Amino acid sequence: MSPGVNRLSIARIATETPMGAQAYEAQVISRAAEAMGPAWEVRELVFRSMRSALPGNRRLPMGRVATASPALRRQIGRMLFAGDAVSHRTSLELPPAPGGDVITLHDVVAWRFDDESAPVPAAMEEARAADAVICVSEFTAGEAVRFLGVRDPHVVPNGVDPRYFAAEPLGVGERAALGIPGPYVLHAGGAAERKNLAALAEAWPAVHREHPELTLALAGPPHPRRTELFDGMPGAVLLGRLPDAAMPGLVAAADAVVVPSLYEGFGLPALEAMAAGTPVVAARTSSLPEVVGDAGMLVQPTGAGIAAGLRDLLADSAAATELIARGRERSAEYTWERSAAGHAAVWKSL
Repeated sequence: MSPGVNRLSIARIATETPMGAQAYEAQVISRAAEAMGPAWEVRELVFRSMRSALPGNRRLPMGRVATASPALRRQIGRMLFAGDAVSHRTSLELPPAPGGDVITLHDVVAWRFDDESAPVPAAMEEARAADAVICVSEFTAGEAVRFLGVRDPHVVPNGVDPRYFAAEPLGVGERAALGIPGPYVLHAGGAAERKNLAALAEAWPAVHREHPELTLALAGPPHPRRTELFDGMPGAVLLGRLPDAAMPGLVAAADAVVVPSLYEGFGLPALEAMAAGTPVVAARTSSLPEVVGDAGMLVQPTGAGIAAGLRDLLADSAAATELIARGRERSAEYTWERSAAGHAAVWKSL
């Protein structure tokens, strides 16, 4: 490292199934050096377990580190982040840095929902002790204060991948190859309890009776809950996990994207749909009203509420056109460049 240059390390954990958190990591890391300027050296630390075949540049006994005592985790952090001016951990499993310790908090689902991964035992104490906590929404910042006791979290919203603004809708042949015979409503994401797929499964038969030409397409990693709810349901198709490159076109070709979640720390699928020019029906819960605003149809997170929202949207083409225009305008405010600049302001403040 050159004299007079500060070092920022951004640490993440390699994963086989990247989701929204990993999209955040990739977008922020790729823009960090430009956002920080020449007085800073930025390095990316990618941790994986001792025998993992995933790509990375550091190894740790991840299970042992995650469950270690706070004192031992501090010792490990002193070794891992030695020489850093600022160290940003994008995963709470990683141990804290000795100074300039920054964490990202997407949500507090580990503490709120039993079917999510159990929280790191030391994470609550470490979040309170961190030099800065970056939250992706005002909603998550409020959760950080109420549930974890964090003081003065920084709100830096996510951005939307530029590919969604220029997305070309999948053609008829491409959709047919996925098992989608015609027009469709899309749900993309996980199948945890908070995603509220049970209410979507209750809503869909009522929508399909009025719109038998429509398919409910569900994209996401295989999960027993999704399979149990939708496998064999008339007008529903399970797409499984699709390549990341296919997602913008899939979103852009949908008649609507539905986000029925009970709890989201941010709600990236809603924002991506808005950027792609696809109208959104989203639950009026957690961070979704904050992100969607008046650019989508917000509904009660019940079967009846979701069904009514989809039917109203599908029955009123003028309203759908207006929502598309608002969604494009609103989503343009959420850029990864703006998010990176927000991160840089926090890093430099330390």
